[in-house]
Amino acid sequence: MLGDTCTLSPDAVDRVNHSTRQRLPLPATSNDRVLSTCATIIGQSHCPSHHFLPIKDRSVLWSISAFSATVVSLVPPPSAAGGVKDRSFDSRSWTSARGSSCDRSSWQNQIQLMGDSIALAITKSGADCDVASNLNFETHHGGESETIGESEKPKVFEPCHSRFTDYTPCQDQKRAMTFPRENMNYRERHCPPDGEKLHCLIPAPKGYVTPFPWPKSRDYVPYANAPYKALTVEKAIQNWIQYEGNVFRFPGGGTQFPQGADKYIDQLASVIPIDNGTVRTALDTGCGVASWGAYLWSRKVIAMSFAPRDSHEAQVQFALERGVPAVIGVLGTIKMPYPSRSFDMAHCSRCLIPWGSNDGMYLKEVDRVLRPGGYWVLSGPPINWRTNYKAWQRPKEELREEQRKIEEVASLLCWEKKYEKGEIAVWQKRINAESCRARQDDSRATFCKSAEVDDVWYKKMEACVTPYPDVNDSDEVAGGELKPFPERLYTVPPRIVSGSVSGVSVETYQEDSNKWKRHVNAYKKINKLLDTGRYRNIMDMNAGLGGFAAAIESPKLWTMNVVPTIADRSTLGVIFERGLIGIYHDWCEAFSTYPRTYDLIHANGVQSVQGYM
Repeated sequence: MLGDTCTLSPDAVDRVNHSTRQRLPLPATSNDRVLSTCATIIGQSHCPSHHFLPIKDRSVLWSISAFSATVVSLVPPPSAAGGVKDRSFDSRSWTSARGSSCDRSSWQNQIQLMGDSIALAITKSGADCDVASNLNFETHHGGESETIGESEKPKVFEPCHSRFTDYTPCQDQKRAMTFPRENMNYRERHCPPDGEKLHCLIPAPKGYVTPFPWPKSRDYVPYANAPYKALTVEKAIQNWIQYEGNVFRFPGGGTQFPQGADKYIDQLASVIPIDNGTVRTALDTGCGVASWGAYLWSRKVIAMSFAPRDSHEAQVQFALERGVPAVIGVLGTIKMPYPSRSFDMAHCSRCLIPWGSNDGMYLKEVDRVLRPGGYWVLSGPPINWRTNYKAWQRPKEELREEQRKIEEVASLLCWEKKYEKGEIAVWQKRINAESCRARQDDSRATFCKSAEVDDVWYKKMEACVTPYPDVNDSDEVAGGELKPFPERLYTVPPRIVSGSVSGVSVETYQEDSNKWKRHVNAYKKINKLLDTGRYRNIMDMNAGLGGFAAAIESPKLWTMNVVPTIADRSTLGVIFERGLIGIYHDWCEAFSTYPRTYDLIHANGVQSVQGYM
């Protein structure tokens, strides 16, 4: 899509609802919300109401309807790279909710273009930036379209049928039913073959309106944006979600905390250091509508929530509409798309995951992504089964055996049980292997190969124990101790200090951080809405060391840092050590999300993943 000239046919404009996710007030009706697909070149603004313009240099701010977001990229024009000619991309080289295919080789071979000189030029221009004074980041619904020359014939993308409004290509419900149900295989990613991929624009639902700004979005979602009422009935007494007129209201309840997430988190905070910055990154497995993550935000904890696309209709969609980080996902047969030692805390609130099954494979996978000293919270069955077996309508013997298996695996992992009260239990992972020497001689402990613990994309989950990094003494935190947040955001991460990321030194890391501070400063002069709260859900398609997300970090927003699976260096572990969140992804496939879920997408250096910058 990038670099192509394409247009919507006139009748398509009438039939396609506004599919960008704006967070400023817009008219209440949907008829005037046509696709806002504005391609803006720095120093020259082209914003017609219904077509893309060719993007022939690389000094651009992109707004791409297929991602339903504003996309920012700041890299120099071809002339700045030694006269490199335009390298336009075919639209099929990009993926979105359309599930497009990708020419991997051409992507990998694109020359890497840097934008530091432009950032400096804009920064030096002063507070009244005149480099791009005519840019406009408002939605453009009308006005005259500019004439496109005969040599630039547009590529027409018709809107998809309305049944594809919430299409998720790699988690398509119909296709899922053709895969085995064992170990939730059918709920995992299964992307369409080339012949089934769509080449059309995903329409928004009828009546789609501007989502509420954060923090109001935590509690309210417009009904038209996700018009699914099933959970309001199924979870009525648990306070997940309520339907009130033209909005859904989220009281903050959950299956295990019907009185509200805040009180539940208070209980956890009596055991876990949630409020002092020690715990910053969290993983919520089987998140529902992500109220746990939503209410952790005020405590400066950022949770990566995931749940499958299943009978609990649109739960992840609700989470993202609320402005809470979430992806479609499941613990099944494939490793989670996160590196080892990523999360300070992991959580399961009646998530129905069989933790003791398959030799404790799922619990061992949580151990892989849990950092040394991190916490695992389990609330709901089988905890306190003696009291609740009748309410849960399950045999005592079955629940007792389920808890026995969990305790056995936790012991094998050398987790220390810190708390059990009511239906909540909390374990803490040891800080290093020296704390658990007996495990080395335990015949039940099969250890994973150290070189493979971060090799996760479509790799089979194994019932093996992830080894700790080596330490010099029994008090040392394996992998390195992290500073409390927000100090850790700019402290040099342990993976960099130890030289674990090939080719990245402490100096390189610091230079990268400084570069992104300059870039984001330039972005803010170009797009003055970046600090207003308009953009809540942000994605960085090629996150590198997380410099962009660190520079733009604010209580008003969060960034999904994507590290492409074919990048030269695996830097996602560094991103988590900074107190940020992210995920591995192959951009030759559709992302594990719903349409219209990101406000702003940052695309720097996506043309080439030969380098991380």
